[in-house]
Amino acid sequence: MRSGLATNLATISGIRTYADIPDNPVMPAAVVQLQSVSYNQAFARGLTEYNFVVTIIFGRVATSQAQKSMDELIDDGGGRSVKSAIESDKTLGGNAYDTRVAEMTNITSVTIGDITYLSADFAVTVFAD
Repeated sequence: MRSGLATNLATISGIRTYADIPDNPVMPAAVVQLQSVSYNQAFARGLTEYNFVVTIIFGRVATSQAQKSMDELIDDGGGRSVKSAIESDKTLGGNAYDTRVAEMTNITSVTIGDITYLSADFAVTVFAD
């Protein structure tokens, strides 16, 4: 499912996507991380809920361009919307019943190497077998 989320995110031009946490990401980047799994959501193990955090890492925190890029990506719709991209194939290539972006939960700075970047976290819920 991480690969399916990364594939959906790759539809945003200029964003490099990572289904696994990278050692040295190239910015701007979208990193998919599994946060939790809730089993037995339906009878006979018919549904499992997977909760992911998708972290979008923009440019350097002090630049106005990073903030403008962030505004486009956190928008509810449009060609650069993270929400629209993730939900563009809600089955994640046939591996899920449904995929939802619940919220953008955090805007913060993250330091990688000696550079501080602006980042935003998106809470994503996937329902699958």
